[in-house]
Amino acid sequence: MSQDNENNAYWSANVRLILISLAIWALVSFGFGIILRPLLSGIAVGGTDLGFWFAQQGSIIVFLILIFFYAWRMNKLDQQHGVDEE
Repeated sequence: MSQDNENNAYWSANVRLILISLAIWALVSFGFGIILRPLLSGIAVGGTDLGFWFAQQGSIIVFLILIFFYAWRMNKLDQQHGVDEE
């Protein structure tokens, strides 16, 4: 029964981490698209509208950072729960 509780705790932490990461990405993307884009709209750097660039690229950059954070945190979670790499 202890193994079942440990498995449930592991997957619960995994799902929580995914949901938190997606929520952070959604909020930051919303912030870039709704708040930052109008503020920086009209400012051109190298022929590219800075507001549009942040709305597009900023969301992608934050998503990549969250993927690396997720991988790092899952590695720690695996170590805590004794999951061996194959």
